[in-house]
Amino acid sequence: MPSLTPSRSAKYDPNVTANPDTASRLAGIGQRVTATRKAVLDAMGSTPGPFTIEDLCAALPGVGRATVFRTVKLLQEHDVLCRVVLEDGGVRYQLSTGGHHHHLVCSQCGSVQEFADSRLDALIRKNARESDFELDGHSLELYGRCNRCRSSSD
Repeated sequence: MPSLTPSRSAKYDPNVTANPDTASRLAGIGQRVTATRKAVLDAMGSTPGPFTIEDLCAALPGVGRATVFRTVKLLQEHDVLCRVVLEDGGVRYQLSTGGHHHHLVCSQCGSVQEFADSRLDALIRKNARESDFELDGHSLELYGRCNRCRSSSD
């Protein structure tokens, strides 16, 4: 199985892993789980943290770059993979638990944790309505320091 070396020493949310269910999610939405897609999923699941498309390409030298990009796009469109914008504007990806959620991004270690809050989402919709703004969607990343980083610096 290919192994990724993430660009930063970051950790996934422990609830987010590549497993047989990840491939089942693709099959459940009518997408074929080809050997190439399985290799990409395996590479994603082997990384200890958020990764770039370049990380995937390096871990999968036998898979074409365009194929990696198409697979990432497909997985993102079907909530198997989420795009995380870092504080510096860089983009990383990580497997997703699915459904609408937001991210807590540690500025020190790069860890990414998913969270959902229906009250926050309702407030965002309310603000859009009050501004006479038709909301198509939103994403939210909160930046700060995780508990582990705060504890280690105290």
